[in-house]
Amino acid sequence: MDKPKVVLGVSGGIAAYKACELLRRLTESGHDVRVVPTAAALHFVGAATWSALSGHPVSTEVWDDVHEVPHVRIGQGADLVVVAPATTDMLAKAAHGLADDLLTNTLLTARCPVVFAPAMHTEMWEHPATQENVATLRRRGAVVIEPAVGRLTGVDTGKGRLPDPAEIFEVCRRVLARGVTGPDLKGRHVVVSAGGTREPLDPVRFLGNRSSGKQGYALARTAAARGARVTLIAANTGLPDPAGVDVVPVGTAVQLREAVLKAAADADAVVMAAAVADFRPAEYAAGKIKKKDDKEPDPIVLVRNPDILAEISADRSRPGQVVVGFAAETDDVLANGRTKLARKGCDLLVVNEVGERKTFGSEENEAVVLGADGSETAVPHGPKEALAEIVWDLVAHRLS
Repeated sequence: MDKPKVVLGVSGGIAAYKACELLRRLTESGHDVRVVPTAAALHFVGAATWSALSGHPVSTEVWDDVHEVPHVRIGQGADLVVVAPATTDMLAKAAHGLADDLLTNTLLTARCPVVFAPAMHTEMWEHPATQENVATLRRRGAVVIEPAVGRLTGVDTGKGRLPDPAEIFEVCRRVLARGVTGPDLKGRHVVVSAGGTREPLDPVRFLGNRSSGKQGYALARTAAARGARVTLIAANTGLPDPAGVDVVPVGTAVQLREAVLKAAADADAVVMAAAVADFRPAEYAAGKIKKKDDKEPDPIVLVRNPDILAEISADRSRPGQVVVGFAAETDDVLANGRTKLARKGCDLLVVNEVGERKTFGSEENEAVVLGADGSETAVPHGPKEALAEIVWDLVAHRLS
């Protein structure tokens, strides 16, 4: 079979060197990659490097190899175009249809999915002109990944850092898998919770669960690849931040509730994939609880945590908001799931069987998605991203 053809556009920012890692991941995973840098990008990484890593000649001008009409052919033959880094200048040119070099011409002739991974200083990213250009590109169907927060050029820190190349690769892989379907969640804000809450007993101990957060992260990555603005409420996961996702770290169920209610205020959909503790200790010991010789430990009194899923289902922050819950069951999976769906009041409930060696920490999952309308969607055993795609298919259908 022919290798998927990817055009890697590189614009002139200091993060251009990170695109080498993205290029390596794309080529090693079986993609045929043509690098199209801007003239400014070659000040950071030379043409010889791009040519050696991709196996293709590199040019910035429309006048090279004119007989092959590269300014048209490269875009026409691509299955995906990804621009990483995408500077504020490149976003402006793409939004306004300028075509003064090979990369901007390629963007105008491409009829495949296009992904932009912006990288710039915070002030540039937040400027109204840049935000307007980003909104324009998203409205036309491009996937514009949100920049990461972190160290920028010099001593500056803030939003504008190029996301990790491994995470950009995951977005590209998911976009390619969807093909021409397009970003059906563009213009939508979705909230995803992931991981497992921890309820402290004392300064060194807590009540927790086995949730790794991998399913929630798969949901967040998939939503970003489908064009959504994603807020991920992450409880004790230790996983790398997905590209293009705003991550809000939390620890306890109460903290998760506060973060979810705040983020859900303007959300089109809320997916509660986190394993939230039902109970917490009634009292917190300020010092480590000591073992007493020849004495049994004092009983630990528990109190209920708030039922976040039931709360946001009963009090939707905006009309048409879709709420999805997850139910981890160990027996009578479907019966318990239907009961929980009715009790929680959500639109969809993803029900799966869990255990010490099932689902938790695994890269795969198996589930049944129950709908409040009586629907049942079985998801066979497979990668967690496959379940994520089905969940978003069902959400997108309800949003439309």
